[in-house]
Amino acid sequence: MILVTGSLAFDYIMDFPGSFADHIDPKKIHILNLSFLVNTLKKEKGGTAGNIAYTLALLKQRVGILSCAGNDFDDYKIFLEKNGVDTSNIKIIPNEGSAMAFITTDKNDNQITGFYPGSMNFDKDLQIENPKPDFLIIAPTSTEAMINFAKQALKLNIPYMFDPGMQLPRFSNEELNKGIKSAKILIGNDYEIGLIKSRLKLSDDDLLKIVEILIITLGAQGSIIKIRSKEFKISPAVPKEVVDPTGAGDAYRSGFITGYLNNLDLEICGQMGSLTACFAIEKYGTTNHQFSKEEFKKRFKENYGKELSLDTQELSF
Repeated sequence: MILVTGSLAFDYIMDFPGSFADHIDPKKIHILNLSFLVNTLKKEKGGTAGNIAYTLALLKQRVGILSCAGNDFDDYKIFLEKNGVDTSNIKIIPNEGSAMAFITTDKNDNQITGFYPGSMNFDKDLQIENPKPDFLIIAPTSTEAMINFAKQALKLNIPYMFDPGMQLPRFSNEELNKGIKSAKILIGNDYEIGLIKSRLKLSDDDLLKIVEILIITLGAQGSIIKIRSKEFKISPAVPKEVVDPTGAGDAYRSGFITGYLNNLDLEICGQMGSLTACFAIEKYGTTNHQFSKEEFKKRFKENYGKELSLDTQELSF
């Protein structure tokens, strides 16, 4: 089973029809005071753990979540269970609400986000219990919790993906080293990986002496997957329409891990990640997309010109 750690949150997603850049004077950033009139507001089920686990379940992987949620989580829990996610390791904090993200997206798909952690503050006390998972995804939650999960994974000999993401500025260099040093996979966008290398004074080659696989996501430009002996440049799959980019990165992770844990070539894993992200982009919110095996295979061939074998005994999807 895949165990996903990270936040469980409610996303308040807002669309700003203009461009943030048109409202920012670079000469006056020190006295920044902005207000954006949005034309849509929706409350959606989200959080890094919820997003990744939901899409892994769509891909027919055995997946559970290790995270804390608040006293407002009942409907979200039912939703996850209906879609095949094991919620038995989600701890409800009775006197606290779930985490909340307030996400504003402009017409160029730039985003400004405010995040209230709520019950996420208790993730640091969680323990990985038996049965031991086959693979662990350490997605953004509190930095203390993420390092605690990395330590537990090392002690229990569980391979894991380390994804510092939005929490990267909050890690000390020592904490970053602890999170990365035992990871099987390190993933981040080009800015995040660049910042890690700068702060730790490491090159890509140095990182690949520590982790087995380095994944650099490039948004609409695709992604790069690196191992010590080879580099794969993954061209982006093309969405039918861009409705909401929120959650695309989490969907990419689900697609990649599905291929990786089923022993597919890394190039195909990256392509599966890119295509899975498209399904998220085409729907408002992070857990509203759906797809069948037949649709996934059809669109994979349309984008990458080859058949994707999803009928082997090893790959259950």
